[in-house]
Amino acid sequence: MDGVTISFDNTRTYINLTLEPKAFSKEVDVKEVREALSQGETKQLYVSERALKSACDTANHYFKTDDDTVVSERIGERKNAEVEFRVPEDGMRANLVLTTPYGGKFPSLDAVLSLAAKKKIQRGLSTKIIKQMLIEAKQAPAGTIIEETVAKGLPARNGKNSKFVPLVPNALERVLRPQTGSGERVDMRNLGEVICVKINTPVLRRTAPTQGRSGFDVKGNRIDAVAGEWVDFKMGGGTVVSDGDANLLMSAISGMPKYKDQTMTVDDTFICSGVNVGSGHVNYEGAVLVNGDVTEKMEIKASGDVTINGFVESAYIESGGDIIITEGAMGKVNDTQGDFQCKLVAAGSIHVQHGQGIDVHCNGDITVGRQLAYSRLRCAGAVIVGQIDKPMGNLFACEIIGQARVEAGTLGAVSGSTLKVDFSPGFNLLLERKDSLDELLKQLRENNLKHKEKISLIKSKKVPRELQNKVAEALELVNNENALLEWLENKSNIVKMAKESYQTDIKLIANKRLYPGVSAKLNNRSWRSEREFERVRVHYDSHEWHYDPIV
Repeated sequence: MDGVTISFDNTRTYINLTLEPKAFSKEVDVKEVREALSQGETKQLYVSERALKSACDTANHYFKTDDDTVVSERIGERKNAEVEFRVPEDGMRANLVLTTPYGGKFPSLDAVLSLAAKKKIQRGLSTKIIKQMLIEAKQAPAGTIIEETVAKGLPARNGKNSKFVPLVPNALERVLRPQTGSGERVDMRNLGEVICVKINTPVLRRTAPTQGRSGFDVKGNRIDAVAGEWVDFKMGGGTVVSDGDANLLMSAISGMPKYKDQTMTVDDTFICSGVNVGSGHVNYEGAVLVNGDVTEKMEIKASGDVTINGFVESAYIESGGDIIITEGAMGKVNDTQGDFQCKLVAAGSIHVQHGQGIDVHCNGDITVGRQLAYSRLRCAGAVIVGQIDKPMGNLFACEIIGQARVEAGTLGAVSGSTLKVDFSPGFNLLLERKDSLDELLKQLRENNLKHKEKISLIKSKKVPRELQNKVAEALELVNNENALLEWLENKSNIVKMAKESYQTDIKLIANKRLYPGVSAKLNNRSWRSEREFERVRVHYDSHEWHYDPIV
């Protein structure tokens, strides 16, 4: 290129470009100059595109105007690698930003560590990561920016609040976890001894809160942990704090222990050998333990748990807690009126070893040991037939209204008897709550917006002294309204998540076989099996029922 000279300064650090317009045969081309710079020693050096273009444009202008002024411009330089540490405000990490050199020098590991020390980065620094970055930088093109976290602080681990450890199990827990006999096989009839604790028996222990563990940031500053707090006992009836140990809850009476929602209760327990014509009906303010059978047309009503170590035939049992029947329950069904002679109603969960012709209502789960048939079930939880860890029981010819999974070994029967499962009522209840909350939120948002506009208008004007108290009261009311709105927003989100999880939780699971005549329903979306399936899971997704084989 005529009239174009590329040279170094005396230190061979900077690139100089000299353009002589009088020597040009044509306008100088920036691309040709850039190509010349990409060869030889200047290939690795930094070139400023802006300076290069400016010099060429000026020289071309002189060439066109017959101006012999020589253009001399510094367009590039040899740059060493750039090293920078970035530490956020919390100081919990440090990032090393390494820009590869343009023909210059690479930093050594010692130089990087020295810079870290100047930046007061003392803790959690990884020399291994820095070494890897330096190796990577030597293989990367000039001007490449490499950034990695090379130091990490240790966040403080806050202490945990005191916990409650029940010292006696609930009756239902003992039933659902059968004890193992002398061999390895589990004896399903050996459901564990039902314990009624005596007076002054330890029933609940409170563990001490932990102090937590302090941490540090990358600059070595200590981060103190927040210690856990003591949580007070939620004392139910029949319990008292021990005189000798403030962290121990004792039974104040002899009775049946029940631990629920972090509250330990010892119910005064009525114990009998059976409920029949000779004993009469049982109506007791506490727990009831029947070590025998409950015969036809007898009634048991209790405010606590009802545990029956025997058989129930065409009886009515009502409990303010759980109902546990260690053997079976059976009742006659009036086909013309659809009445069930055996009814179980519980505020908690219900367990029966096997059942036929029973009407079950509860607010928890329904668990069955072996088989359930020709019954009507309504619960706010799951229906599980078989062992809890792997249900392999039989469930057929029933009508079920539930709010969670229905799981058994076999669903339906060879005879084609119908098994109907309806998940709609619980879902509709959630929808009603959601619609009510949404309507309330809409109205509150509109009112809150109007109130904020009014407050902004008042603030923009000078308020007389005698009205300032009124304005302060109005501000407090608006702040309270904001807090209420935020609380309702959180509640609305909880209900929305509950609606989504409801659709995920409802399913039919057959661990052995699912026969024709089994149906699942959620409002106007229904599914019915028309053939036999081996090990299948029927679930609801994207407004449709789907069935997948269990692998």
